[in-house]
Amino acid sequence: MAAQTGKLAADMARIAGACPIDPLRPHIQLQTFLKSLATHPRLTPAAVRAAQALERNEMQKKYALTEKTLNPPSAPLHYEKLVEGIDKSMQGIKRPWWKVVFGIW
Repeated sequence: MAAQTGKLAADMARIAGACPIDPLRPHIQLQTFLKSLATHPRLTPAAVRAAQALERNEMQKKYALTEKTLNPPSAPLHYEKLVEGIDKSMQGIKRPWWKVVFGIW
């Protein structure tokens, strides 16, 4: 039993180490959460399997997004603008006040 728990903890610690750092929320990191789970006394195989599924992008592969979902007819550039906004915010670039007022991207 102890050997299995040690293997589960080692697997969870490895997965935690592979998690990328979130630059937008430096105080909330998935890596920190998974490391704390690795040291939890009641770590279960199901928790490790869930972390492995996240690591392998299993849900993204199982439920692939279609072109219609990525470019909805009502706002075809929505996700492109979202990514652009996140990239610019990470660089510290704000939208000019007049674009905010008039709702222009």
